[in-house]
Amino acid sequence: MFYRILRGIEVACYAIFFALFLGSSTLLAPSNPTDRARAFTRPVEFDFFDWTLNAFGVKFAQGALGTPNFFEDDARHRIVADTLELTRKIIQDEYQLSIIYTDPQVKDPESASAELRAELSQFKARQAKLAPISEAVLQEQVSVVVNELGLTTGGQPVPPILFHITPLPYDLIVSRRDKIQAETSISLLPDLSVDQQAALEERVDKGLNVSSLVVPVGGIGSYPTMVERTTDLNWLTDTIAHEWIHNWLTLRPLGMNYYASSELRTMNETTASIAGHEIGALILELFYPELTQALLPQASPISLPLGPIDPDDLRKPFDFRAEMHTTRVHADELLSEGKIEEAESYMEQRRQLFWDNGYAIRKLNQAYFAFYGAYADVPGGAAGEDPVGPAVRQLRAQSGSLGDFLRRIAQMTSFQQLLEAVSK
Repeated sequence: MFYRILRGIEVACYAIFFALFLGSSTLLAPSNPTDRARAFTRPVEFDFFDWTLNAFGVKFAQGALGTPNFFEDDARHRIVADTLELTRKIIQDEYQLSIIYTDPQVKDPESASAELRAELSQFKARQAKLAPISEAVLQEQVSVVVNELGLTTGGQPVPPILFHITPLPYDLIVSRRDKIQAETSISLLPDLSVDQQAALEERVDKGLNVSSLVVPVGGIGSYPTMVERTTDLNWLTDTIAHEWIHNWLTLRPLGMNYYASSELRTMNETTASIAGHEIGALILELFYPELTQALLPQASPISLPLGPIDPDDLRKPFDFRAEMHTTRVHADELLSEGKIEEAESYMEQRRQLFWDNGYAIRKLNQAYFAFYGAYADVPGGAAGEDPVGPAVRQLRAQSGSLGDFLRRIAQMTSFQQLLEAVSK
């Protein structure tokens, strides 16, 4: 019991540290652009400190009880699987409920949805009991893997791995118009409607002569970290690991300098993405091997078309990453030539191309690329020809293990240091 109390105090200290860090990290630099942007966002900004206090209460209760220790491995497996299945049922019922209230043929949606609402209430009540246990199980499983990778101190992750599944705040990204470069990033309320998002962007754009975009996020490296609800265990373990890596880096030079430059932000995000994928895959392999097999590509029988060939069937499939890469590269070229309006017109034309091919991108602008281009763990895509992502990937390829890679890059404070490291 005494150990658990000490553990709780330790977690509380980390929670306060990260809450204060994130409270001041809604900007890339303490600059006038950020102060001016906040003049538009203050009424709808997300309160990290308040959220952290509430989440910490849940985690402290879990730690005091030592929840996972009460269950055998098979039971832990079932708890996680049952929680994901409940999430699937809840999402499905919420969708059906919205349809009932939207359908003009339904004259009395309250009566028509009574049975569905009762079922949804039962699912949510059961999930409220299971979710904290499922989170505790996954936290322990991630801890086992990062310990095997040598990312712990005395056998314990520092900070301890804590995450909470919750509605995530949106992120307002503000970029310069003449160059794809994030000037500020401000977290907004999670229930901001799309029309409110668009109206905010318009006010910021006109008021500051910038390019802005409100984007959804899948996780945030607060403490406990914030993770979006999902039915996909592969994505969930990847995201838990990704966000904890941000916590781990924040205690080291690379993470401390996250907001110092766009290059360092890309180094941080690409590092966390690489580590998240690898750690998530190891968690599935160790604790959920049946899912690992299910994720392997399956060979499909080759079938030959019968009859005449339609020329339309020979069209090359739309490659999202390749087309996005092309868009970023040409937009960069136009902006470098000072052709701002032409670049913005071009990006809008390309957005319509993506729409025609099934990709509903609400706005494609400088802010879009400033945000998505920072996640450069895979070649191509929104990063364009930005050299930071390839350099991070090259350092990982040159490293003997994921642990070696992380320990090395964590000590860097500039892109130049990364270039020197990969050139040796």
